[in-house]
Amino acid sequence: MFDLKAQLREAVQNALPEVARGVDVQIQETPSGKPGDYGTPVAFALAKLLRQNPAVVAANLAAQVELPHGVQSARALGPYLNFFLDPPVFVQGVVNTFFTPQAREAKVVIEHTSVNPNKEWHVGHIRGCLLGDAMARIYRASGFQVEVQNYIDDTGRQAADSLFAAKHYGETWNGVTKFDHWLGALYVRLHRDLEDPTFKAAVEPGIGEVIHQLERGELRPQVERVVRAHLLTAYSLGVEYDLLTWESDIVAAGFVTRALDILRASPHVFAPTDGKFAGALVMDLSGFVSGLEEPLKVLVRSNGTFVYETKDIANQYWKFGLFEGLQYLAFAEQPSGKTLWTSAQTGEHEPQGHKFAHAQEAINVIDARQSLAQAVVRAGLGLSPLGEEAARHSLHLAFETVLLEGQTMSGRKGITVSADEVIEEATRRALDVVREKNPGLGGADEIARMVGVGALRFAFLKTEPGRQIDFRWDQALALQGDAAPVVQYAHARARSIDRKARLEPQGAPDFNQLGSLEVQLLRVVARYPEVLAACLREQSPHPMAAYALDLANAFNGYYNHRGPDGRPDTAVLGSPGGLREARLAVVKRVADAIREALGVLGIAAPDEM
Repeated sequence: MFDLKAQLREAVQNALPEVARGVDVQIQETPSGKPGDYGTPVAFALAKLLRQNPAVVAANLAAQVELPHGVQSARALGPYLNFFLDPPVFVQGVVNTFFTPQAREAKVVIEHTSVNPNKEWHVGHIRGCLLGDAMARIYRASGFQVEVQNYIDDTGRQAADSLFAAKHYGETWNGVTKFDHWLGALYVRLHRDLEDPTFKAAVEPGIGEVIHQLERGELRPQVERVVRAHLLTAYSLGVEYDLLTWESDIVAAGFVTRALDILRASPHVFAPTDGKFAGALVMDLSGFVSGLEEPLKVLVRSNGTFVYETKDIANQYWKFGLFEGLQYLAFAEQPSGKTLWTSAQTGEHEPQGHKFAHAQEAINVIDARQSLAQAVVRAGLGLSPLGEEAARHSLHLAFETVLLEGQTMSGRKGITVSADEVIEEATRRALDVVREKNPGLGGADEIARMVGVGALRFAFLKTEPGRQIDFRWDQALALQGDAAPVVQYAHARARSIDRKARLEPQGAPDFNQLGSLEVQLLRVVARYPEVLAACLREQSPHPMAAYALDLANAFNGYYNHRGPDGRPDTAVLGSPGGLREARLAVVKRVADAIREALGVLGIAAPDEM
């Protein structure tokens, strides 16, 4: 991509005196109404080092800096060094180049979703799923090799509760209700009844037996049916995976036992002979996590059973390539045509050349309530032969919970709204708006799906992961304001101009007729690589969501701009020859930029709305 900011940064760095070569040079867009297009405040830092007036330093730099092609001049404005672009060169450079990431050797494994296979997704599950999916897209767009995993906890209490409930109540799936919804209703029913101590005492042995059946893999077909229902929800959001990792397979492969052998060799892991932890295997977290009231964490209970953090440590060892031995099978063909693989008791170790795991960086997208558990996983990784280097690259992308109209959700109590219901409602509302604004639009149902799901994805991705979301229908599904449909409509408007232009003969673009308005618009387009880098740095897609809005607002401002006489002065189709084609090239480049930004967020960009 035509990255003039990077060239300016290098030019200023080359102009610095030898004693200041380590000073950080920041190139920024000049604020609206201020002279110039880009500027740098580097003179402030340099003035302290040289003990000179910042304004004098800026003036000296302006005289010495060798300007890259596309920059007309440099001028010192007080302590700031500002740069004035050559509009034809800059605009043509941005129009004709696109960002191509440098291929990275590092493989990133991102685990997200990992919903217990016992009931349907609720709206809170959407957040982790979309956050992980967007980060996978961001890493891929940045040149990394990415593997997306979905961990299936098929040996846990939640799955046992639901499967036991179906048997206990004598219920049979009718084949009509979505299977995870049917099973979820039984889960809620069971937990209402479990509030009765007599009932609980009577059924606990039966639930325990179901847990043992799950651990032996006897009920895997039933759990797979739940997982397939979950995948339909994911697909409706545009989310796909590379691999399903089943907890029972991690255990059956002996990874947990091997992980414990490694951990026992550390002085931080021991078995107390007295006190409340007598007979258990514990890890002392005092050297890894500060401020804990109880620094000892149980890894193996006194009855010999594993806690889930121990299984997670074993899973993390495998992700980083410390363990081998899992086998894989094809599980499903996803909507894109890509195969979804699953771990299995029998299969191939490297099916069709796939070498799963072996990450250089592993990101676990799990809600913030699991922060301590993830700290245990990182500590366990640091105690392995992989050491602290691997622990530093084991990242917990923590996200806060989602409230429902101000109320905390509970799957056990049935205080939720299902993800499927939210997706359906989003699409329905979008269809109403599309039909109202464009009654004769062809393919309205498909466009409404793009708009509705886009609005939903944007509502979750525009907020920093560390902030709690209060899910409210009117805000999450708004089709105006800081929402995806605003960006999608800007894209559709730009494509409409292009379609109309193609109906008439076109000449050669004359970029010399362009000026500051086009420069201002394409400065936003040129910002894409640094926004992508910010998403990686902050481990969040929200900078890209803000950027997509910036693109839409910049284009709308350009489209609606009026001159001093109050008349529109940025018409594309009505412009004279040469200027018309140059402006058309600008509009097409902006449309491409909007599509690219939305694509990184997993949001479709319809050509018509």
